[in-house]
Amino acid sequence: MSRKILAVDDSPSMRLLLRATLSQRGYGVAEAEDGLAALAWLEGNMPSLVITDINMPRLDGFGLIERLRARADFVDTPILVLTTESGEDKQARARAAGATGWIVKPFDPERLAAAVRRVVH
Repeated sequence: MSRKILAVDDSPSMRLLLRATLSQRGYGVAEAEDGLAALAWLEGNMPSLVITDINMPRLDGFGLIERLRARADFVDTPILVLTTESGEDKQARARAAGATGWIVKPFDPERLAAAVRRVVH
């Protein structure tokens, strides 16, 4: 399996930060600006990890997670939520949808890298 990560966030600067942080550690990074763009990219690609924001236009992170978990080919793909949201209810909803983990923005590059290493084999 490739070490390709799909970063889904409506903020271009956050996608740039993710790309810089992860590519420095040897990961390939693809980007999508929201859940619908992510689903379109995933039609022809299989990343080893999806990192998604929650609050995005068109299709939010919860919807993206639910749609991915409903597909047999993405049942076991790790999904990390990276968001400014820190409420227990949002975390519980993300877990219920099938998220693997939760990271609060702004993220510490080393903590993000450690979380990625834990879920990408």
